[in-house]
Parts: sequence; C-alpha cells; structure tokens
Amino acid sequence: MKQKILVIDDNPINLKLACTVLAASGYSIVQALNAEEALQLTGIHSFDLILTDLELPGMDGLALSRILKSAPETCEIPIIAVTAFAMKGDEAKAIAAGCDGYITKPINTRTLTDQISAILGRKSEPTRGNG
Repeated sequence: MKQKILVIDDNPINLKLACTVLAASGYSIVQALNAEEALQLTGIHSFDLILTDLELPGMDGLALSRILKSAPETCEIPIIAVTAFAMKGDEAKAIAAGCDGYITKPINTRTLTDQISAILGRKSEPTRGNG
C-alpha cells in the first residue's frame, strides 16, 4: 500500500510541484489549500506524513501543527514545515510547534523525496527512551 501524504499550500504552483514530485516517487497524495481544509481531511483520511506551508491564509502552518500534535488521532503523524520566508529562528519555531522537519522554498525537486523518505524512515523506527 502506498504511503499517503497530505500536502498543504495555498499557492497552486507550489502545491502542484510538490504533489507532482511526490506522486512520481510513488506516494499517494491528498491536497489542501488551507489549514481548515487540512483539519477536515485528517478526520477523513489516515496520513503517513503531512507537508505544510507555514504561510497559509487564516490559520498558519504552525498553529495547524500544534493542533495536530495535540490530538491523539494525529499526534504521531510526522509534519514537515515548508516556508519561503526562512529567517533565523524559524526552524526552531517550527520544531517547537511540533514539526518533525523543515524545508525552505523553492523546493529542491531533486532532494524532496529523499527528505520525505528520511522522515518516514524515522517514523518506522522504534522509539527509544532516555534511560
């Protein structure tokens, strides 16, 4: 069964690019244009990973990540933040909001699937305690 990825971006060009690259790599893709739509979709589908833009209309990607990580049904889904406005400290904010990875735009189409695979590989590893 294909791994299912939710891709959230309000920019149709960026959305199409990410979806095309990931679909070509064998992933099943579901698209959302905003955080509210993404929340509805997480109630309907089971996702292996979520790739979300941080700058979304209405609720931003950080708020979405906090909500998803606080809900028992979605807290285990890895979330990768994507942003064009990479400033010092933004990656730390994304990680603090619950994101498991951080990618800057423009997306590098040659490395995107490797980055996704690495996160999904971490997900499948058994978690280890601190002692």
